[in-house]
Amino acid sequence: MKRIHIVGRKNSGKTTLIVDLVRELTKNGYRVGTIKHTHHHHELDTPGKDSHQHRKAGSAVVGILSPGMTAVFQPNENGVTESIDRYERLAPMYADCDIVLVEGNLQTTAFKVEVWRSEVTEAPIALQDASISAVVTDDAVDLSIPVWSRSNVNRLAQLLLAALERG
Repeated sequence: MKRIHIVGRKNSGKTTLIVDLVRELTKNGYRVGTIKHTHHHHELDTPGKDSHQHRKAGSAVVGILSPGMTAVFQPNENGVTESIDRYERLAPMYADCDIVLVEGNLQTTAFKVEVWRSEVTEAPIALQDASISAVVTDDAVDLSIPVWSRSNVNRLAQLLLAALERG
C-alpha cells in the first residue's frame, strides 16, 4: 500500500488538505484511498445494533453489506495496537488504490508531511521530529526540510506523487 501521512497539530488543516488532494488526484485519474488515524478509543459501530452485538459476542470480524456501502469491523486482537500491523491488515482493501492518504500517525515510519499554519500558534512539529519529510504551509517558516505551498494543490499533489515514486 503506497501511503502518505498528513500530520499536524489540531486545527492545522489536515482534513481540508486531504479532501482537496483527493479531489485533485481523482480528477487526474488516480484511485485514492484514505484512512483516518486516531489515538482516541472511539466506538465505531453503533451500540445495540446487530453488528455490534455480533462483535460483543466474540465474532473475530463483523461485516455490514448494504446496497451502497460495505463496512468491516475488526477488533485489534491480543492487544495489537502497532499501526504497521494494522496497515498490513488493511492493505488488501486498498490494493487497487494508486495512493492512500492517511490523516495522522506521527509514529509511522512511512512518508510524512506536516500541515502547519501560524494561526495554530505552536511551532511546527518538524522542528523536533526529523522523520517529517516536508511542511505544507502558506506561512513564512524557516526549516531545514522542504516547505511546500498549500495554495497550489495541483503542484502539491505532483510533489507527493513524486515522493512516493522515489520511495
